[in-house]
Amino acid sequence: MAHTPVSEIVEARRPRRADARRNYDALLKAAREAFAEQGAEASLEDIARRAGVGIGTLYRNFPTRVQLFEVVYADEVDALCKVADEVADEPPWQALTIWLRRFVEYMVTKRAIREAMDGESDVFVSCRASMYEAGGPLFARAQEAREIRPDMSFDDLIRMVAGVTGASYPTTEQRDRVLEIALDGVRAR
Repeated sequence: MAHTPVSEIVEARRPRRADARRNYDALLKAAREAFAEQGAEASLEDIARRAGVGIGTLYRNFPTRVQLFEVVYADEVDALCKVADEVADEPPWQALTIWLRRFVEYMVTKRAIREAMDGESDVFVSCRASMYEAGGPLFARAQEAREIRPDMSFDDLIRMVAGVTGASYPTTEQRDRVLEIALDGVRAR
């Protein structure tokens, strides 16, 4: 199945005029924060207020709540994919762990949005494929360098990190500590 690169999903919906682009970007930032704090039920009025725009501007850019979810989700995955490019020249283990830490940040927004999105939507499928295409080579390079246990796949790693970080933690420090413990188990001995 051919997948649309996630960056194309994000750019296809971004307005061309500079002022409209600023409003659009402010809405994405506000929505990301609201969804992370309040979940999928975050108020669209609150999102518009946080972005410093009227509700009409929100609806002009995102006629439905689902479209807002999709673009915020695609934007998060696009940022995650860019991190993979940025760290590609780092030592293998370091590159992978930098990317995984960004993946954990992405999981906070994903959890809220995932509840509201159809897991088989074209946007979701494209985003998942893009994420695996970005992180997979970092994993393969670390495994080839014998930094990661040979009996593990990239899918195993993603599911483990998602599970570990999907739990509720009283502090980010505890979540990060638990992640470090889990990653220690991934290292080749």
